[in-house]
Amino acid sequence: MQGLQTNNAPHPSVIIPHFIFAAVSLIGVAILLLCSENALLQVYFSGKMIAITHLTILGWASMIIFGALYQLIPVVFETSLYSERLAKVTFYSLGGSVLFLCYSFWTNSFAVLLPYAALATFISLLLFVINVFLSYKKSPRNKIESKFIMMSIFWLAATELIGTLIAFNFKFNFLSEIHLHYLKIHATVGFVGWFLFLIIGVGATLLPMFFISHELNRNWLKKSFVFLNLGMLVMLSNGFSVNEMSLEIVAFSFSILGIVYFLSYIYQSYKKRLRKKLDVGMRYSALAMALLVLPILIFTVVLKVVPIADDFVNRAVILYGFSVIFGFVTTLILGQTYKTLPFIVWLHKYQKLVGKTKTPLPRELYSEKIATAQFYSYFLCLILMAIGIITQLSILLTIASYLLLLVGVLYTINVMKILLHSTKKAA
Repeated sequence: MQGLQTNNAPHPSVIIPHFIFAAVSLIGVAILLLCSENALLQVYFSGKMIAITHLTILGWASMIIFGALYQLIPVVFETSLYSERLAKVTFYSLGGSVLFLCYSFWTNSFAVLLPYAALATFISLLLFVINVFLSYKKSPRNKIESKFIMMSIFWLAATELIGTLIAFNFKFNFLSEIHLHYLKIHATVGFVGWFLFLIIGVGATLLPMFFISHELNRNWLKKSFVFLNLGMLVMLSNGFSVNEMSLEIVAFSFSILGIVYFLSYIYQSYKKRLRKKLDVGMRYSALAMALLVLPILIFTVVLKVVPIADDFVNRAVILYGFSVIFGFVTTLILGQTYKTLPFIVWLHKYQKLVGKTKTPLPRELYSEKIATAQFYSYFLCLILMAIGIITQLSILLTIASYLLLLVGVLYTINVMKILLHSTKKAA
């Protein structure tokens, strides 16, 4: 964990609000699922389904990633964050615009409210992109992990630009293809370009640190970077021009190669680890890496590489989105919260006391029992939700939604326990 300690780290007031907003958003996602009249059984482009998706992606996943990234930028870029004030402005701007955006989707106000909500979200995300880019420009080194993070920032901007164009198209109707065509591009750039690139950049930094593993083959990361970018470029070129299935398969194949090289790097780190016992945070992380295989398999179904009935395609698309957002991204975030947030708070409260008095360990700032109960509740939630989507059994989706609500409450309790920790000094 010493790798996270740096004199360039921003003040906790920059980071902590992101974790609080994200925790509340996770509870909100579960509540919306319970109030959505089984949106997961409907078409994937319904207003309520899109509202839940965006609250999950922006309010939960991206918000917590922003907070964590502000702490990690000094570690990966080896320089301070460009502007802490800009980071605070971005938080409040993004928080408000995400709620506005989700309300627009939930109420099906596509032509009236949605364009303005999308524009507000785009501006907020652009502030984040500018802050990270200017921080990167100060970096004395250009590591492959930094390149992954900067490419993720670029793809985040592209994702939001495409989303904003789709939103304005509802009002002015200027795009040549139907909305679903661009929605697929928007989702793919977001999932692969924003989330996957960022997770690889951050994961390649943190996981070997937490495993305590050394002498890794970093060429696998470089190959992963090349193939994933090739996949993104082919996908975008195809989506905005010829729209051929053969090119979509080529883009998919490049992306698979990139993911395989990254997973090989992480597996190598796991095999060489000095820390043999995995705590709850690393169990989440290991599960997330294993679950990354699931959306790959599902996407082959969506592409109809494996023949399926047309009425199953909608379920496959929803299951694909679920496996990416909840199976991979959320699982990894839940785990890394227990690795990063306790240390951030511990560093703020105990850094000056190290060597002067006995201090608690970062893991003692949260309840291991609550974290373990949360882990198994979430694992059961994933299983029931996946089966419910496939079988279209609403009772399973309802139970899974209640389990997700339980996970959100347990997670929030532990987050608040960490944040409200009072400094303890030995007598």
